[in-house]
Amino acid sequence: MIELSQALKVVLDTISPLPISKTPLNDCDGLVTATWICASESIPPFDNTAVDGFALNYDSVEAGNAEFEIIGTIAAGDAGDIPISDLMTVRIMTGAPMPPGADCVLMVEDSIVTEKNGKSFLSFAKKITRYENVRKAGSDITKDQFLFPPGTQLFAGHLGVLASLGIHEVEVFPRARVGIISTGNELTNDSGPLQPGQIRDSNRPTLMSLVREMGAVPVDLGTIKDDTEILRKGFLNAATSCDAVLSSGGVSVGDFDYTTQVLDELSNGTMSWMQIAIKPAKPFAFGHIGSTPIFGLPGNPVSSAVSFELLARPAINKMMGRQQLFRTPISAVAKTDIRRHFDGKIHFMRVTAMLEADGKVYIEPQSGQSSHLLYSMAKSNALAIVPDGDGLKAGDQVDTLILRML
Repeated sequence: MIELSQALKVVLDTISPLPISKTPLNDCDGLVTATWICASESIPPFDNTAVDGFALNYDSVEAGNAEFEIIGTIAAGDAGDIPISDLMTVRIMTGAPMPPGADCVLMVEDSIVTEKNGKSFLSFAKKITRYENVRKAGSDITKDQFLFPPGTQLFAGHLGVLASLGIHEVEVFPRARVGIISTGNELTNDSGPLQPGQIRDSNRPTLMSLVREMGAVPVDLGTIKDDTEILRKGFLNAATSCDAVLSSGGVSVGDFDYTTQVLDELSNGTMSWMQIAIKPAKPFAFGHIGSTPIFGLPGNPVSSAVSFELLARPAINKMMGRQQLFRTPISAVAKTDIRRHFDGKIHFMRVTAMLEADGKVYIEPQSGQSSHLLYSMAKSNALAIVPDGDGLKAGDQVDTLILRML
């Protein structure tokens, strides 16, 4: 057996980011910038008001003038071209440009408006300061400012900033297209009664969901029977149409050698067939068909999902230019004893993680930890990393990978 770190090195040393793509802004959520993004203009682009109120000249207010004629109204979207002099003001709505001559805004709540001879006048008692309630041009972003460096993963806030600058395309690393294959004569997708020896394929839907959840694009390539020629055509099609391929089944010791034979042939003998010192997901295969990475995952449902999490997911992250390849483990507290035995492996145990009133995360193991028990995976939201030994006592700290929100 080899350590997990050795297997990861075999995989990650051969993975490179995908070619840079100029991508529409609306499709960039979760993608990673490939170049610096700079501001071509200032935000806000002009001085504007933060409140509904009246635009005033501060020096006129400071001079002791107590009444100002209201000469117009400026709404958001207006040009704001109503200049004011010492004894004048305009009504102004939130976001509207400041008119020439104005440098402060009195909130409407602090205003007193009176009518005289068909004209409206403003008076007030509140003390006001220069630039009060004024959002200055460039107070958020200045022209030519460096905003986001290469390697920035774009989320809602980033996209809002870019949209405000009129940026509609971004140079990013694209989403990886990940082909997903299940192999084995025992597999069926039929919803009808199972025939003797048949099982329904659960790995493909599981892996499709995991790929989609991480922001890549799953490509359903179906199930392939244990037939050398069909397998050869299936893997060649996968390698030429996808950026990476996940195949489940056919990598364990004792499996029929159809998949092994085909992948060894198509990879020109570069496939690595590994036994990793972890449980579940001990068997794992990795190599390339041409330039396309091929991940051979175990056939057992939980093993397949854990193998994806620990080995395929970091590689796909790297392909998409992400700097953070791995989930960051948190320190959790075992709520009950967690039993295991010495076997030379690190156990990734399915657990339920809960954030409790004391601010700590507590974990409880699922009752079933065998690699075929997929229901326990559905009920868990984390993997506890339990080192080789006889387990943990209640109250012990344990590194834990959170898979879903607590």
